[in-house]
Amino acid sequence: MITRVDLRFVDESTAVALRFRCDDCAHFDDAHERCSHGYPTAPHRPAVVEPGTDIVFCKDFDLGGSAP
Repeated sequence: MITRVDLRFVDESTAVALRFRCDDCAHFDDAHERCSHGYPTAPHRPAVVEPGTDIVFCKDFDLGGSAP
């Protein structure tokens, strides 16, 4: 799902420490920096989330055990 980032999204995702990047997903292979399902990871790993940009949520995201 593609979502346009606005200031409200930035504020709310920061407030709840929203995890959505591949690096936080249980299906992400850290050693090889790839998805164990074979999905492309680049669209799901934005360096910066700022208003006016798009982020892509993965349909198979499963929160791994690495959340702070």
